[in-house]
Amino acid sequence: MSDADDLQAKWDARYAEGRVEDSAPCGVLVEYAHLLPRAGRALDLACGLGGNALWLARRGLDTTAWDLSPVAIGKLAGCAQLQALPLTAEVRDALKQPPSARSFDVIVVSRFLDRALMPALIAALRDGGLLCYQTFTRETPNANGPACAAFRLAPNELLRFADGLRILVYREEGLVGDTTQGLRGEAWLVAQRATLT
Repeated sequence: MSDADDLQAKWDARYAEGRVEDSAPCGVLVEYAHLLPRAGRALDLACGLGGNALWLARRGLDTTAWDLSPVAIGKLAGCAQLQALPLTAEVRDALKQPPSARSFDVIVVSRFLDRALMPALIAALRDGGLLCYQTFTRETPNANGPACAAFRLAPNELLRFADGLRILVYREEGLVGDTTQGLRGEAWLVAQRATLT
């Protein structure tokens, strides 16, 4: 069994127990919903059970959701079909098949990190498009998230990935001050590709 097969099996097992109905959108989407376009194409990358994708589709965006797990995609596709949502769910390895250039108005990534994919995500934004990103940081007062530091952001790393985009929102509070309050253990970003005039 290859590493990719092992990874798929791991996520299939996790999602087999989950319910799409319990999947919620990530905080950065909900908190900054007012920045999203009213129409357009959206991508939920590494979507899992599709909390972000369902939320985007319910807002009227033509939404695509990608994940490695056929179990997750099957559940999400069934839910979207029952609700007649503008949502296409696909089993897809974004590292092997990244999104096409200038193909999405909104790209959402939550709790997933593969640094090699970042240039392709930025290139996939249409003019004026938004990248909404939320994932784990190395500076954290709790044990939430992956144990491996390679799957966590270093301080301000997400800002460096978004170089060339207009930063609309950035939150990363690290271990400063009262760590029982605020946004801890994650970084949030909303960044926009410039609109050509």
